Amino acid sequence: MKVYKPTTPSRRGMTGIDFSQLTKKRPQKSLLKYVKRSVGRSSSGEITVRHKGGGVKKMYRIIEFSQTKMDMSAKVIALEYDPNRTAFIALIEYIDKTKQYIIAPQDLKVGGEIIFKDAAPLNPGNRVKLKNIPVGTAVYNVELEAGRGGKIVRSAGSSAQVLAQDGDYINLKMPSSEIRRFSGECFASIGMVSNPENRFYTIGKAGKSRHKGRRPHVRGSAMNPVDHPHGGGEGRQPIGLKHPKTPWGRPALGVKTRNRKKWSNKLIISRRKK
Repeated sequence: MKVYKPTTPSRRGMTGIDFSQLTKKRPQKSLLKYVKRSVGRSSSGEITVRHKGGGVKKMYRIIEFSQTKMDMSAKVIALEYDPNRTAFIALIEYIDKTKQYIIAPQDLKVGGEIIFKDAAPLNPGNRVKLKNIPVGTAVYNVELEAGRGGKIVRSAGSSAQVLAQDGDYINLKMPSSEIRRFSGECFASIGMVSNPENRFYTIGKAGKSRHKGRRPHVRGSAMNPVDHPHGGGEGRQPIGLKHPKTPWGRPALGVKTRNRKKWSNKLIISRRKK
């Protein structure tokens, strides 16, 4: 973590990510593509999500979340920054000279080797079937359905823990503390996602938020009653409601939104602790 000297009011308290561990190189051109951002607008240009817009231009890095090349070792040739996610990414090269980007785990070094295999050594970055991973191992980039690619546990510093093996299913403790069952045929990567210090990152000034494509967010309690259910009153007032609401009058904060008839509810053993 980089801490800045308070040379200006906005610098005071600002912290940044330490990029000294990353490789100084341009991103792999063959693994870049342009993705048009919706910035909160519909196809007709109408704002459908507030407080989005602007932001610096950035190319999307094509990440390999699945395992397209099995039983073939790959060498790590670079660790890079990705503007589209909180984790760092690693550029790997297979023996047939094919290159791919993967989410970099903590402690992965340039020059190291990884492999995607049904059963492989428990080295950071190796991708293994859950049924072959011993209890207590930390994993990330886990598949929800076998063969569909990693969908969860991909943000900086996150990892899930293998708790138990129950027949064809494996119990994982998620970063949210939820305990969930997964098919033993699902793949997961060994280790913890890189850049764990991201949780201590302090933006420090409004301009940095604008660079990320976030426009100003006005509190409902600062508005008039005609504009928001929380608005009105002389001076600073509580919201005056039993529960907070959205600008359109729907319940907000703490309201359960998960469908009670969702098929995957049977796979959740214990919900997350509040």
